Amino acid sequence: MSRYETDYSKMEFATRAIKFGEEPDPVTRALNTPIYETSTYGYETAEQYDEMLALGAQWAPDIYIYSRTTNPTTNALEKKVASLENAEDAVITACGMAAISNALLSFLDAGDHVICSDDTFMCTSSMFADILPAKGIETCRVEVLDVENVEKAMKPNTKVVYLEALSNPQLKLADLPKIAEIAHKHGCKFIVDNTFLSPVVMRPLDWGADIVVHSGTKYYSGHGDALVGIVAGSKKDMDRVRYYYDNLGSHISPFNAWLVLRSIRTMPLRVRQQSENAMALAKWFEQRPEVDFVTYPGLESHGQHELAKKIFWNGIYGGMLCVHLKGGHEEMCKFADATKIPPVATSLGDVVTLMFPKTAYNNLIRLSVGCEDVKDLIADFEQAFEALK
Repeated sequence: MSRYETDYSKMEFATRAIKFGEEPDPVTRALNTPIYETSTYGYETAEQYDEMLALGAQWAPDIYIYSRTTNPTTNALEKKVASLENAEDAVITACGMAAISNALLSFLDAGDHVICSDDTFMCTSSMFADILPAKGIETCRVEVLDVENVEKAMKPNTKVVYLEALSNPQLKLADLPKIAEIAHKHGCKFIVDNTFLSPVVMRPLDWGADIVVHSGTKYYSGHGDALVGIVAGSKKDMDRVRYYYDNLGSHISPFNAWLVLRSIRTMPLRVRQQSENAMALAKWFEQRPEVDFVTYPGLESHGQHELAKKIFWNGIYGGMLCVHLKGGHEEMCKFADATKIPPVATSLGDVVTLMFPKTAYNNLIRLSVGCEDVKDLIADFEQAFEALK
């Protein structure tokens, strides 16, 4: 057997992040997966083309007809992501909202009912408040920290339970095993958005979720240069998602897929450093007299800290934390404006620390902690507090 035919599927996470799904190009021996910037693929005969069409209609792997549907660069990314999520298969989309909308629309029709957690990304909230109801899909939002709320919200036509594992922006941690049990008892698909944690910290499929989605733009990409969405689960479920994805035209560009392939190789290193920095900052902010409270699942003060210890792995808690300053909106803005290292910016998961003031949530400052030296971050935040005096 060639050294390049090694089975990496049983190897550790970091090894799979680097090696799984990628081998030297069979023609050129190029070590990196090429960027296949092609819209279509040519075959020798009409008969061969018909055979490929028939296989493609069954979503057979490694069949290439048209790059809206399948592309070799994207396919390499799908294989790697499926391995890291402990999934049978994965679908790569153009962005996180494409992943979310495809996952939901694949399993919801007019007349169905879907349960969603109460704290979600604003575009996800719009999906449940406007887009789905406009298509005849009934929605309800519940506080999932009390899992009994999920049970009480169930109806005969409930088809999906959807939530963010660690919510945006309040960092509420859902009890995935208990909610999975309730969802499956009622015959529902359980879809979990794990964008805020990444598979380095926690993998929802291990705890009973049927489907996991990500805005892979965040921790999977991690460098602020590529939009990507991820849906992962069973082959049967992903075949259905692929059908919707293909018809809705939610494909990613081969170049962006290649950028994310590059980034995944360092994701375990990045997320571990971001988590260590976030823990150090969370403890430091807790001691500051200017701070009312800090929300971070690695702190004992977090309401679901014991749950985090149970379902997170590697002893890390992610790079997202929230700081609520005393003094209200004006003080929050002055503090944010005084920092030098983190820009005020949307998104998260970047190697650069990002700061997002959230006026609507009791003046929380959401921090996506990056990979800078934590001593420099602390010094920067310290001088920003001095600016408040």
